[in-house]
Amino acid sequence: MATGSGAPDAERRRLAEADAGTAPWRRWGPYLSERQWGTVREDYSPDGEAWSYFTHDQARSRAYRWGEDGIAGVSDDKQRLCFALALWNGRDPILKERMFGLTNAEGNHGEDVKEYYFYVDNTPTHSYMKYLYKYPQGEFPYGDLVATNEGRGRRDFEYELLDTGVFDEDRYFDVVVEYAKAGPEDLLVEITAHNRGPDESVLHLLPTLWFRHTWSWAGGTAVPALRAADGAVRADHEELGPRWLYHQGEPLFTGNETNNERVFGSPNTTPYVKDGIDRYVVHGESAAVNPERTGTKAAVHHVLTVPGGGSATIRLRLTGTELTDPWGEFGAVLDTRRTEADAFYAALAPDGMGEEERRMVRQALAGMLWSKQYYYLDVERWLAEHGVDPLSADPRIRNSSWYHMVNDEVMSMPDTWEYPWFAAWDLAFHTLPLAMVDIGFAKGQLDLLLRRLYLHPNGQIPAYEWNFGDVNPPVHAWAVLFVYELEKHRTGKADRAFLENAFQKLMKNFTWWLNRKDVDGNNVFQGGFLGLDNIGVFDRSAPLPTGGHLDQADGTAWMALYCQNLLDIAIELAVDNPVYVEQAQMLFEHFAWIAVAMNRIGRDNASLWDEEDGFFYDVLRLPDGSATRLKVRSLVGLIPLAATSIIGGRTDQRFPQLVEGAKEFIRRHPAVEAFVTQHATADPTADGRYLFALFGEDRLRRILARMLDEKEFLGPHGIRSLSRHHADHPYSFEVGGRTYGVGYLPAESDSGMFGGNSNWRGPVWFPMNILLIRALLNLHGYHGPEFTVECPTGSGRQLNLYEVAREISDRLTSTFLPDTDGHRPVHGAQSVFAKDPHWKDLILFYEYFHGDNGAGLGASHQTGWTGLVAATVTLFHTIGADEWQQGGRESLRPPGEREEPLS
Repeated sequence: MATGSGAPDAERRRLAEADAGTAPWRRWGPYLSERQWGTVREDYSPDGEAWSYFTHDQARSRAYRWGEDGIAGVSDDKQRLCFALALWNGRDPILKERMFGLTNAEGNHGEDVKEYYFYVDNTPTHSYMKYLYKYPQGEFPYGDLVATNEGRGRRDFEYELLDTGVFDEDRYFDVVVEYAKAGPEDLLVEITAHNRGPDESVLHLLPTLWFRHTWSWAGGTAVPALRAADGAVRADHEELGPRWLYHQGEPLFTGNETNNERVFGSPNTTPYVKDGIDRYVVHGESAAVNPERTGTKAAVHHVLTVPGGGSATIRLRLTGTELTDPWGEFGAVLDTRRTEADAFYAALAPDGMGEEERRMVRQALAGMLWSKQYYYLDVERWLAEHGVDPLSADPRIRNSSWYHMVNDEVMSMPDTWEYPWFAAWDLAFHTLPLAMVDIGFAKGQLDLLLRRLYLHPNGQIPAYEWNFGDVNPPVHAWAVLFVYELEKHRTGKADRAFLENAFQKLMKNFTWWLNRKDVDGNNVFQGGFLGLDNIGVFDRSAPLPTGGHLDQADGTAWMALYCQNLLDIAIELAVDNPVYVEQAQMLFEHFAWIAVAMNRIGRDNASLWDEEDGFFYDVLRLPDGSATRLKVRSLVGLIPLAATSIIGGRTDQRFPQLVEGAKEFIRRHPAVEAFVTQHATADPTADGRYLFALFGEDRLRRILARMLDEKEFLGPHGIRSLSRHHADHPYSFEVGGRTYGVGYLPAESDSGMFGGNSNWRGPVWFPMNILLIRALLNLHGYHGPEFTVECPTGSGRQLNLYEVAREISDRLTSTFLPDTDGHRPVHGAQSVFAKDPHWKDLILFYEYFHGDNGAGLGASHQTGWTGLVAATVTLFHTIGADEWQQGGRESLRPPGEREEPLS
């Protein structure tokens, strides 16, 4: 039995064994969702209203079709057997088996989880995991939360669980769940309930084991079984084989079957249904559990009387081996795994990183690892169950053209309650911090969406569950290149097979963009909403009320960045295979034409670039041939800055034919030559690196002057998504007697567009900031320390572009760090997070952040792309300005592992 040691290498050895396939350390993990109800997968309604079709109230009684959910839960990597925590405080009307939250219609800002839980710790093989749930001792205010939030408007604050008073006088339990692996298939579980209140209180703890319901939907699948054994619950499954849950409590058994009587008013096929344990414990129905002590769902019932200020602990062990003494080594293994986790994260932190920064990085990465989820959806089968023939797509049924998709993997989720499904560009950003701790998993995630079971036959990457056919920004190549470079630096090994495999499939997607998103064939692109939700004048996913189409500054810039990244990959692959030189030449030419299109003056003087404002805007093309700029100062105009890359050191020596071919192409095309002459810098650096950008120094300075203006984009906690200029000068556009407007909204949206819980009209979004930081570092690597700009604009303070990038990074990081009073901006006005010792070290990584004060907004556990803060703070503690300038793309690595920069 593996116990390991306290050295930081213990977890790395486990990762190496998992990657080599010699030990399945990743087979068991936190792969259980925190919400399965209200998802598209479970929606069989005629109108596609997923939230109302399968509700939280039904979830305790109704078996799921495609997945399972639970509190602090784990499962195997195909979610056949699940384990999670259930609780009851003796006052709630229902057993607490899953997190509660508001649906999109109930919340005044869209869907919103109304619980306090925290991802405290996790290692990449899940050898050690720690989770904290704060459970009130008084009756949980389900009705109050719904009614009060429904009564509030979009401009009102949300009504949170702390606001209800249920935590007053500290009358709650801190329930800490810890997992430690004694071996790949041997999971130790320790649950400790701390009574934070002044008085003795009773808590029912019910660790629950159950099988995902797989046996009745398709038919022909054997029904697995749980049954009582000596001091254990034995689980038998035809694929998993036997498992034992050792315990020291009283097991209760029922079936993971729908209570048809309660949900549908029809007879039950068995008296032992999904809510049987709830009915037995909470409502005293003794006949609700199986006296034969067998079923497909079981809970071990512990009734704990916990004194005020005291605690109580229970232990369990889920293993694939029958044991005579499951408890003898329990404490030693748990202590070892805790020590190894400490050592792993200590080795990850570079010298000079402060204690609060270390805590922030560790919790950010822990949240990334807790946000893995088994995601299962066979779209053709789902469509068939809706009566849709996959060969004749029905536009009334969502995703009907994606019949080829079979999702059956552990994936990184944005938020396993609010967004318990993958999103393509979220996932790409997730891989950056994930690669800091688990390169193998990060590469696997990037590969996943490019596989034939995900990538559409036409080349489109699936966007997200609600509409796979929507369009996310093409950042996949950017992430592939980052992760490839990171591994190459950290290990000295270049995984060209990974890079080449990704390149071939990305080229298919790139071609899809060229063919589908360039309406006029003039290298100006129309990508749709591109993930920016309500940032624009119109819903960019819907037909425009004016007719015509939008020429998008951001869509076009995303394609320029896509060209740059693919060109960079092609040059890297050409080192071993000269055939890629031709691919690189083609990509260079694509980039050149896009750059020309971004900067040209159109026939109606409505180009994307506005010379008067010194900024890029979308252009509305009308059916009569006229055009007008939509002069909204937003990220749409900053994304062209993100399309900045340095390509290849000593390229002229390594690939002279590519350089000569590029020069010949420029000479042959006057429009390209004019662009290079007027707007671009064509000279290489001393070591032959070339800067690829959409504009030259003059336009760069004008864009940066706006971006670094604190009255516009530069906020105290990062770059805002909309200029603060629009607070006093909102933009409006009239058509058909209706006025469409965009105003600066630093917090929540006043619009229901895209559900209402996502606002790009002012708040700070981490992924966009990271893209801009990366671009600034590339520009510094090319221009050097002598190139300075005023930062903030109007301050008289001159910084080089590395210093500007670090300034933005520091502002982002400050969102999560306490001030002298212990207040972290992320927690807004909730003083308990600053004052109470049981709250003050806990950090939530929200979806986005208030543009003026940094308070967390949107999904509260979207560790996903906000986990990027772990990468950016580590970057600037690891790499100095001189190193970046010399290396151009020097990436993250722990101290002591840095090598010479890539040429």
